Amino acid sequence: MKKKLAIIAVAFVMFSFLMFYKLDSYIMSPGSAYDVSEFVSVQNGDTEDKGTFNLMTVSMMRATPILYAVAYFKEHQEIMQLNTVRQKEEDDEEYNIRQLKLMTDSQFNALYVAFSRAELDYNITWKGVYVLNVLTGGAAEGIVKAGDEIIEVNGQRIQKQSELVEVISKAQQDDEVELVINRKNELLTKNVQLKEIPASDGRVGLGIMFTESKSIKTDPKVNINAEDIGGPSAGLMFTLEILNQLLDEDLTKGYAVAGTGEMNENGTVGRIGGVERKVVAADRDGMEIFFAPDDEITDEMRQYNPKIESNYAAAVKTAEEIGTKMKIVPVKTIDDALAYLEALQEKK
Repeated sequence: MKKKLAIIAVAFVMFSFLMFYKLDSYIMSPGSAYDVSEFVSVQNGDTEDKGTFNLMTVSMMRATPILYAVAYFKEHQEIMQLNTVRQKEEDDEEYNIRQLKLMTDSQFNALYVAFSRAELDYNITWKGVYVLNVLTGGAAEGIVKAGDEIIEVNGQRIQKQSELVEVISKAQQDDEVELVINRKNELLTKNVQLKEIPASDGRVGLGIMFTESKSIKTDPKVNINAEDIGGPSAGLMFTLEILNQLLDEDLTKGYAVAGTGEMNENGTVGRIGGVERKVVAADRDGMEIFFAPDDEITDEMRQYNPKIESNYAAAVKTAEEIGTKMKIVPVKTIDDALAYLEALQEKK
């Protein structure tokens, strides 16, 4: 009896290990297509369209031994090492905060580009400096958190990254600076004694990674509700959907249009991860057209990764592998996507 119980206990421990132990890797698999009009609403916008613009997602799961084994043998799943997904010293919370910030910036850029192309009014407000990550051993460790907005340093209003850099660059090691921080809409005052930034060339600073925090108000007003979707890759499709609701014409021409790509402020479409998985999901979900970033691969990128290829090249290769009838369209800018749609015949 004792031997039987021991065997059961060992089996339970092994099962638990295989099912729940987290490895230093992620599993990426095809997600789904989502009609962007479900996330975007333009005040008094035109929503009488026959087709749809669709953003594509991927599923990201932390690998366990059993999930790793399944993914290794299963088609269209990719095993990704932790350091290719998360930045150095970035924990799970900081990773999630960064992904949400990337999505927020993606929405900002989509609004900016769409209203610029439509020649409609908008107003930008610079809110402060957004903290993405606090370095281990840095001056701000335990004082500042990822997700904080630094809005004031030593009584000086901070709106842009350059202003924070200028103030801190004038300080010396062991100088104390007073920060005013917006943390979840609560204003806090924090004192930080500056010291050398970890793994730097002797530079003194707060020891944080940061970006700018800004907002945009438009006329007409636009609501984007996509809190559950992280990352920047929906930017292109957000931009197209906003334009589609702003303009009287139906940009979709009656087609189910999917796509992916980061929308930059200058209208260029940036490279994203997981395009192969998104092509698979788009085909499965009945998409007819797929916009893929036709990004430039530099010599430096090839030196780091000799097998690297553009998102468009990877999308075409995947489309051929699965035998889809879906049209893969290369786009370098928002104007490329608009030009393709303008030349497209109405679906009968």
